[in-house]
Amino acid sequence: MPHDLATTGGRPAMAFCGPAPWHRLGTRLPAAATSAEAMRAAGLDYEVELHRLTTEDGLPVPKRLAVVRSDTLDVLGTVGGGYTPIQNRAAFDFLDALVEEGELRYHTAGALGRGERVWMLAKLPGEVRVAGEDVSEKYLLASNSHDGSSSLRVFFTPVRVVCQNTLNLALRQRGAGGVSIVHRGDLRDRVEQAQQVLGLAHRTFERYGEAANALARRPLSPSEVEDYFFTLYPDRPGEQRGRARALRHRLLGLFEEGLGQDLPGVRGTAWAALNAVTEFVDHHRTTRGRDPRTRADRRLASAWFGSGALIKQRAWEQALALAT
Repeated sequence: MPHDLATTGGRPAMAFCGPAPWHRLGTRLPAAATSAEAMRAAGLDYEVELHRLTTEDGLPVPKRLAVVRSDTLDVLGTVGGGYTPIQNRAAFDFLDALVEEGELRYHTAGALGRGERVWMLAKLPGEVRVAGEDVSEKYLLASNSHDGSSSLRVFFTPVRVVCQNTLNLALRQRGAGGVSIVHRGDLRDRVEQAQQVLGLAHRTFERYGEAANALARRPLSPSEVEDYFFTLYPDRPGEQRGRARALRHRLLGLFEEGLGQDLPGVRGTAWAALNAVTEFVDHHRTTRGRDPRTRADRRLASAWFGSGALIKQRAWEQALALAT
């Protein structure tokens, strides 16, 4: 298929609630779903198995295993001998166990590539208000890989309602905003520890709301805005001439006229500067691929899990530095 979504039974491995995201593919849920409903609708009801590796001549490859998707027999990656798969069902169960029973409802779930990267986006009750009228909803985003590239990660994701921008509050230190579970041992043994780190999620969003409102109270001068964007996208030796300058010009336009920047208490602040970056990364940043659906998938993966997520994390930290 011309997009980067995995497929299960010939259909895109994604489910969603509400407006169709990205390229109008996937299964629409009539309402926010339970984990079992989301997993079935998103085509994530497959398992992975470990198989021993051999050379073309039949010689065994020591200490290496292939991760194989059981329904399609696709090889998703190769891993070391100590690797323990975390099945999709176990990842959903883990996310359910982190918060009080019945609080989570899944809005988006899916898989990328051949099924080696899966994610689940689950909504928590309540919202965060910045400057009175700028509303962010509260989500937990879980991601897992079946190719050995990453651990099972759960982190907090405020979603700005006015334009669906996201900011991943990733784990920087114990208790700072998420958990990371390596593919070793028994996942069930980690749930209690993870619950303690997450603190039932609410405390993290309280801190996020306080910090976001501090950004909205911090007006920026024109020179401070330029310096902020320059810190994120500096001119680099050997880079295509004018590329970073063009990016900063694009960010300045979003700072002045991006979605939600005209809300009372937002315009001209450090909060507006941060939202210019998140809007750019989530919706405008250039990604490779001729087909727009492929670019949308890759932009999503980058914004949540890759270089785009790192840019947004740096933008958050730099904005906080300005506010304090």
